[in-house]
Amino acid sequence: MSISSALSAADPFAIQVVDAATGRGVPLVELSTVNNVRFVTDSAGFAVIDEPALENERVFFHVKSHGYDLPADGFGYRGKAFRVVPDRIAKLELQRINVAERLYRVTGAGIYQDSVRLGREVPLQRPLLNAGVLGSDSVVSAVFRGRVHWFWGDTNLPQYPLGIFHVPGAISRLPSDQGLDPARGVDLEYFLNDAGQAKETCRMAGDGPTWIDGLTVLTTENGRERMFAHYAKIRPPLEPFARGLCEFDPEREQFRPVVAIDLHDPLRPSGHAVRVADDGQDFIYFANPFPYTRVPATVDAFLDSNQYQAYTCLVSEEGSGLPRVIRDEAGRPDYQWRNDGVPFSESLTERLVKSGELSAEELVFRLRDAESGKPIRAHGGSLAWNEYRQKWIAIVLEIGGTSLLGEIWFTEADRPQGPWGDAVKIVTHDNYSFYNPKHHSFLDQGNGRVIYFEGTYTKEFSGNSNPTPRYDYNQIMYRLDLSDDRL
Repeated sequence: MSISSALSAADPFAIQVVDAATGRGVPLVELSTVNNVRFVTDSAGFAVIDEPALENERVFFHVKSHGYDLPADGFGYRGKAFRVVPDRIAKLELQRINVAERLYRVTGAGIYQDSVRLGREVPLQRPLLNAGVLGSDSVVSAVFRGRVHWFWGDTNLPQYPLGIFHVPGAISRLPSDQGLDPARGVDLEYFLNDAGQAKETCRMAGDGPTWIDGLTVLTTENGRERMFAHYAKIRPPLEPFARGLCEFDPEREQFRPVVAIDLHDPLRPSGHAVRVADDGQDFIYFANPFPYTRVPATVDAFLDSNQYQAYTCLVSEEGSGLPRVIRDEAGRPDYQWRNDGVPFSESLTERLVKSGELSAEELVFRLRDAESGKPIRAHGGSLAWNEYRQKWIAIVLEIGGTSLLGEIWFTEADRPQGPWGDAVKIVTHDNYSFYNPKHHSFLDQGNGRVIYFEGTYTKEFSGNSNPTPRYDYNQIMYRLDLSDDRL
């Protein structure tokens, strides 16, 4: 018998890494040998150790996983040794540091690759490669005509690093309609081209990629649902040069342009849409992560830039580099929904505080670490009403925390426009990005006690030159139990 046939005679050795508290497999755990051979657990926590030179040897594996820990030994090494014996699965328990629990990868190749090699049952119809997608940036999602619709940014395909730059999309069933339990996965059915690969759904005129946000579903007077979004055309280095509003055609599985909008008008859809009833009228608030703008929840209003409002105490000041702060008779900032207002942003807020035009105590869109009181610089996220907490909750990305773009926080307020305040860190990353988090409120369980959110896991902007195989530039789903005492 040849060496190759002898090595393949039995099933391979594998390690399953599990959460010590739940027993569930932990994805995205790196296991590295003494000679720097690296293995990464799949979405069920399995890693097949396919290194023939190490067969039947006792092998030490260094263990590293964002938000999970293994105690260090006397030399400072975090890991464990196993004898690499074919047809055996070893188990390794990690302590979870994150408040939120990492569940699985949503996009990309090899989501359950090691599980498939071990003959394990997996929840997805296409667990190895779905529509040719190797990696996708930033998700937007909405329930439209009874199905969850998912759209992503720039996407990699097998044939070349430059894949789709005009918004691939997919649908999935709701859990209440024979869809997967979100604790197990999301079974995506991509919109496909003639070659059977994911296709672009939003190519708009002009060179450069097309990005969308503000995905909004509206119901007409006759009860028909229509889905719209804001699009931007992008040129290097990530600069928008054209904007507009577009509508999704479910028959063609394509967005079509509806109206161009002023490139520099800040009163537009931005971030993620959430429906809010205010004084008997329905509005769409656009949160990123806070609701800086809104529009009445009608098709006519959505397409009319004059009907957008900002929740602000700021108006434009002619000839000034900063907007003017409107104050009431008592000298307090006069926050209102204004058609002529200037919406806040994190960068504008910092400039206003630095100039002395506003104090930190006068801000409604402000976060601080609930434990230390340290200010948190918000940089995107999403907003939703939560029945369990009876509060508005936000999942927020921090910029410039212990990693540049890898720290995720939970916060809540009585009103969507705040005031916001204390926040608790729920996800951390070691020198890696996890940006544009999106809470999928349509997946909430237990009357909102358990929520699900995902974000883009990527080395981009982190300074890390060592991307995680298969996981880099992909979406990862987390679960957060809002009954956790740490919240």
